[in-house]
Amino acid sequence: MEQLFYVVETVMSVWLKTSFLQVLSNFFMTFAWYGHLKNLGHRAWYVAALLSWGIVLFEYLLQVPANRIGYGTLSLAQLKLLQEVVTLSVFIPFALYYMLQSLILDYLWAGLCLLGAVFFIFRNCNPSPGVMP
Repeated sequence: MEQLFYVVETVMSVWLKTSFLQVLSNFFMTFAWYGHLKNLGHRAWYVAALLSWGIVLFEYLLQVPANRIGYGTLSLAQLKLLQEVVTLSVFIPFALYYMLQSLILDYLWAGLCLLGAVFFIFRNCNPSPGVMP
């Protein structure tokens, strides 16, 4: 029984670390991809691109460890879908509160579609056979 608790604790630890790092990385990614539309609209596109690349560096410094921590406990498809769910979860508040976009029903439909994808990818929770060393 003690071994079962250890396995559950380890899996939850991996899930939490991976999810937390993905959420943080998505804040950087969302600002890099879309923040320039609000803040740098008056500047040349290459200025926005260079600043975005600088922001994306921080995203990669969080995303790469998130994927390395999660891979093995989560399959590659599960990691990708988790990233997509996190992306939408970060993007919607960003669009509403930072970019001042209107809340539309399509956000709900997109979220429901992602929940369907989550069901199909996570119903068989066996990780991929290849585990990084």
